[in-house]
Amino acid sequence: MAASAILATSGELNALTALVDDEGVDVTFKRRDGSRTLDVQVKSRFYDEGGSKALRKELRFIADIREATFRPRDDLFMLFVAVNAKEVEMGPVWFVPSITLDENGIRLNPKSTGPQVRFDASAKPNSKDKWRPYRMTKSDLPQAILEALKPGS
Repeated sequence: MAASAILATSGELNALTALVDDEGVDVTFKRRDGSRTLDVQVKSRFYDEGGSKALRKELRFIADIREATFRPRDDLFMLFVAVNAKEVEMGPVWFVPSITLDENGIRLNPKSTGPQVRFDASAKPNSKDKWRPYRMTKSDLPQAILEALKPGS
């Protein structure tokens, strides 16, 4: 996803990765010659037989984020990516501000992993669920990242 975003913006976006993933950040984006950064945690689910049963059978994308590493803030977004490995295709994707996920996610408290926030969105083409405003195609994502990097966003 990061490489696609860089290519789609002709290098306007730059992607940075951390050597240690202990803060729930998978990639950081910044504009070329810009100083503002945007941290992104990526959760992917696969349509194929070995992947997500909920996505394959019900067209529901479900991901749980452990509250131990989830620190909602203005410069953290969650990127949820549905992947069709057989067709080498991605989408839909949901680009959700972490603060919005914190406010609208489902709270869980399993004993085995501790408190979590669940993202549960419909991947049906005509869905109008609460996550619809954040759903887009993979080709719309680079522009959404650029918009989120604008000052005051």
